[in-house]
Amino acid sequence: MIDWDDVRYFLAVARGGSVRAAAERLGVNHSTVLRRIAQLEERLGAQMFEKLPSGYRLTIAGGEVMEFAEQMEASSHLLETRIFGRDQSARGLLRVTLPPFLATHLLMPDLADFARMHPDIEMEILSSGEVANLTNREADVAIRIVADRKTLPLNLHGLKGPELFSGVYMSRDRLAAWRAGAPDTIRWIVIDNHGIPDWARGAEVHTTGAPFTTPDAEAQIVAAQQGIGMTKLPCFVGDADPLLVRVPGTDLPVHGTLWLLTQGETRKTKRVRLFTDFVSRRLSAYAPLLAGLSVSGD
Repeated sequence: MIDWDDVRYFLAVARGGSVRAAAERLGVNHSTVLRRIAQLEERLGAQMFEKLPSGYRLTIAGGEVMEFAEQMEASSHLLETRIFGRDQSARGLLRVTLPPFLATHLLMPDLADFARMHPDIEMEILSSGEVANLTNREADVAIRIVADRKTLPLNLHGLKGPELFSGVYMSRDRLAAWRAGAPDTIRWIVIDNHGIPDWARGAEVHTTGAPFTTPDAEAQIVAAQQGIGMTKLPCFVGDADPLLVRVPGTDLPVHGTLWLLTQGETRKTKRVRLFTDFVSRRLSAYAPLLAGLSVSGD
C-alpha cells in the first residue's frame, strides 16, 4: 500500500523543483525528503525524478504518478474539509490569512478581541502577501483585497466587505518645508516595483529625484515618515499616522474591495462562523476609515 505521506513529499519536490524547496515547504530536513522519495520509488519500482544541475525533473514514470498523486491530494483535502465542517465546537485551530497591512495597521486589535472572547480557539494568523490556497487547507479563512470580483475562484464562499481606497502621502514636516520653498529632493518611494500611478501625477508636489525603492511595506512607511518623498498607501494606514499627510491635489482611487472567503464545508464549522461574523461586523464599522473619510484635512 502506498503511504500518503510519501506522496505528499513527492508532490512537494515535483512542485518545488528541488529537495531543498520541498524540505522548506514541509518544515523537515533534507534527508527526510530524500528518504520519503526513496520509499515511494522502491514501492512503485520506478524512478520518479531525474536530478539535473537546475534541479529535479520528473521522469516519464514520475509524470504518470503526478496525475494520480494530485487526485489523491484532492480527495484528502475534500475528506478533511467535510470532517472539519462537522465540527461545531468553539475550540481548536483556526487559520486566518490576510495581507500584512491589514493585520498590523487595522485588524490586530480586533483579532485580539476575538481571541479573548474565545480562549479555546487556537489562532494562527498567516500575515503574508502570498495568496493561500483554501482548497488545500492552507488556511480556513482568507481576508483579501480584491480588485475584480470575477477573479475570485468559483469554489469559494465570500462575504463582501467595504471598499478600500488609497492615497498619496508624505511627511507632514516635509510638506511644510516644501511649501516654505525648501529645495530638497522629493523622491517617489516605490514598493513592489510599482512606480508613480497616473492618477497621482496631478499632485501639487512633484518628484524631483530618482526613485527610492524598497520591497518591505513597513520600510516604505518609515521612508515616508523620514521625509524621503511621497508614496501610495491605503487610507487607513496613511490617515492614521500622525507623521504623514495626504499630498494636495491627488484623488483617492479605489484600491479594491475587502472579502472574507471560506471554502466548501469549512464555512459550516462553528469557529469559522464565529470568526467571519465577528470580523464582518468590525470591517463594516471601519468603512469610513477604509474610504478615507476619517480626516477633514491636513
